[in-house]
Amino acid sequence: MPYCPSKRQYRNFTASNFRSIESQDNESNEPSYVVRGHYTVFDNEYELVPGYYESVAPTALDGMDTSDVLFQFNHGGTPLARLRNNSLRIGVDEIGGWAEADLSGCQQARDVYEAISNGLIDRMSFGFTIAEDGFEWYEDNEGNIHSRITKIDRLYDVSCVDLPANEATDISSRRYLDAAIEAAHKQKEIIEARAAEKLSLRRRKAKLLQLQSL
Repeated sequence: MPYCPSKRQYRNFTASNFRSIESQDNESNEPSYVVRGHYTVFDNEYELVPGYYESVAPTALDGMDTSDVLFQFNHGGTPLARLRNNSLRIGVDEIGGWAEADLSGCQQARDVYEAISNGLIDRMSFGFTIAEDGFEWYEDNEGNIHSRITKIDRLYDVSCVDLPANEATDISSRRYLDAAIEAAHKQKEIIEARAAEKLSLRRRKAKLLQLQSL
């Protein structure tokens, strides 16, 4: 679901700058096994399913929980690098969120490095949860939904992927879109209810102060 604060989600990107950096940046004769690329790109609208478009705001990565981020292959299996042991670095620039991983830690990681170097793997993905207030959307005149992730709560992993994971694989695109619209409307109702509650509280306080002044 596009908006499910408690559910981990994944997005894949064709990363033209996802590459091994040994041949270009490493001056020593020892293999570096380092790869680098962007796992998300800001303000680049993409189509999740027919009729549903999404983008990531430049503010989305600010202050997110990165206490223990993994670098994986297809979001599973043995961790190939990890923020906690300094074999993974992550950051943000004007393009989006980037990751740099040292894949020298185990044979499986080195095999993945070779696949990236040979161009067999050229996509990146990230696993995350959206903050409770980190989602906005609108519906255009043709009935298409345009959503924007404005705040990510936690980053779990950045992964290299061989095939894009389609969140609508097991359900029809129409059902996915209907569910997305329902979730977006529900979030709008929550925001409006909170605003009404705050207004009611302000009015009660104002009335109490008025009575006290009599």
